[in-house]
Amino acid sequence: MSILTGKARLAGVTGWPVSHSRSPRLHGFWIDRYGLDAAYVPLPIEPQYFKESIHGLMRFGFRGCNCTMPHKLMAFEICDEVAESAHRAGAVNTLVFEDGKILGRNTDGLGYINNLRANGVDPAAGPVLLLGAGGSARAIGAALMDLGVRVTVANRTRDRAEELAKTLPGLTVIDWDRRSDALADNALLVNTTSLGFQGNPPLDIDLDKAPAGITVSDIVYVPLETPLLAAARARNMKTVEGLGMLLHQAVPGFQAWFGVEPVVDDALRRFVAADLL
Repeated sequence: MSILTGKARLAGVTGWPVSHSRSPRLHGFWIDRYGLDAAYVPLPIEPQYFKESIHGLMRFGFRGCNCTMPHKLMAFEICDEVAESAHRAGAVNTLVFEDGKILGRNTDGLGYINNLRANGVDPAAGPVLLLGAGGSARAIGAALMDLGVRVTVANRTRDRAEELAKTLPGLTVIDWDRRSDALADNALLVNTTSLGFQGNPPLDIDLDKAPAGITVSDIVYVPLETPLLAAARARNMKTVEGLGMLLHQAVPGFQAWFGVEPVVDDALRRFVAADLL
């Protein structure tokens, strides 16, 4: 177990609430693994105090923080510099404090792409059907399109999908009730909706209309195996669960704050997953 000194590097995760976040467990595992003089802590911040609190963290010597709901859009607005990844995603999930400036990044798209690759899936292998039109959908859609992939989006409210297409030119929008028929033309299905999340109804989609070689992925990780993934596995389809995205999106922030590029492996996954059971 790492021992803190007066020179400890500090970071954390902001949200309101933030008690549900698995990020302290995740980053704490890496801090112990690499024997760092560091700490990563939960930072519950009410939205109206977000800006002053972030500047306070800088003055207290923090190296930066992650931002979860409802702070991702506010984080974008307070940055002195915003990386292209955050511009494309329209939100910031990682803040780095450097030379008195707030630097903003979005690592969700990169985390999703790296999770696919870690599971033996080429993200540029073929067209993608993206379900949902929120912040995660935008980050993932942008990352896939930057690889030259054709992306089609369906959302329960078509207006939101149309808004997403305005920010990501080249994105194709279809009606929600066409989602099952659209499977036949795609190599990858990405569920970014809350359907299938613990306590929510499952995603209703007819996987029998999908080609045999499709990969089915879900960014939901509570439960680890969503009804969508269970249905895909029952049909011997390749599946990619959502926990890996959480793990891989954390790598750039940890490296920026603590000076070590951490490894995502089975030991880390088992440790974080144990808190989800």
